[in-house]
Amino acid sequence: MRNPNGFGTVVKLKGNRRNPYIAKKTKGWNDNGHPIFEIIGYYPTREAGLIALAQYNHNPWNLNGEKTTFAELFNLWLEKKAPKLGIENRNALRSAYKHCRPLANVRYKEIRAYHMQECIDQCGFGYGTQAAIKNLFYHLDRFALEMDIISRGYAGLTTSAPTPETSRHPFTNDEVARLWINQHVPWVDSVLVFLYTGFRISELLDLRTDDIDLVNGTITGGTKTKAGKNRIVPIHSKIATLIRRRVSDGGEYLFMLDGRKCPVRRYYEIWDGIMKSAEMKHTPHECRHTFRSWLDSAGANKRCIDLIMGHKSNDVGERIYTHKTIQELKNAIKLVTN
Repeated sequence: MRNPNGFGTVVKLKGNRRNPYIAKKTKGWNDNGHPIFEIIGYYPTREAGLIALAQYNHNPWNLNGEKTTFAELFNLWLEKKAPKLGIENRNALRSAYKHCRPLANVRYKEIRAYHMQECIDQCGFGYGTQAAIKNLFYHLDRFALEMDIISRGYAGLTTSAPTPETSRHPFTNDEVARLWINQHVPWVDSVLVFLYTGFRISELLDLRTDDIDLVNGTITGGTKTKAGKNRIVPIHSKIATLIRRRVSDGGEYLFMLDGRKCPVRRYYEIWDGIMKSAEMKHTPHECRHTFRSWLDSAGANKRCIDLIMGHKSNDVGERIYTHKTIQELKNAIKLVTN
């Protein structure tokens, strides 16, 4: 009897073997049009192979915990769990995997803390990459525990380089004035919008023109944290014209590059060009730091600052934006006169 399409097949191998039947499924095709098989396992009889195929098709997550390799676990995690993470986090973990390739064919249940630590110590990069590798092991440990591949995780026993002390330098008034003089230079307006909204780089580039309410003078955006998601930030009068000009361009996103949403990586290149031309040395995050400093110095209400910046605050209960709250936020923004 023919198996249903996509069910898989059981084939008897040549030679004298204890388990001569191989159960496999086609998972793709190579450049020559030949099938690429996923091996389900080896079995003593055709019937046992068919049963294994049926069980696998019913629950494709049912890995052979004894034999599952680091690479197999990572690929399944990438398919089943990674899509629930943010794009930046997902990309960082993909990159972290490259530093773990010596473990690719090692059975995951045999991997110990010292194996993980070796990958961290020998990656050749600083705290950011090391933390990403440790984070990857943490995710895979949790997934392996869920799949009953391991009975305990070791990622928590690893260490990575400490986060270096930050040396954030707010923009000076002279530097801000220089940016205003050059506001018509391409993309300088984005720096000014950064400075007067406090958005993070990914949040700013994620802003759609539909998020801009020119009538009420507000922007709804923010993605990183629970306190920061979909927060309302009043449009400061100084950047109202810049915002209106960008909206009038008619793009889907406020900041478009070549007709598409500007990627974070590409924006960093644009930023570096602006900083070099303006003879400044700042990171995009220092715009957020500068804005927060302005609000503090102007004596803005702490609750309003936390709402605008998307910070968690004990003074902020359920984040309900009433007309009164929005007006309070606008009043706080008006205090900034830099």
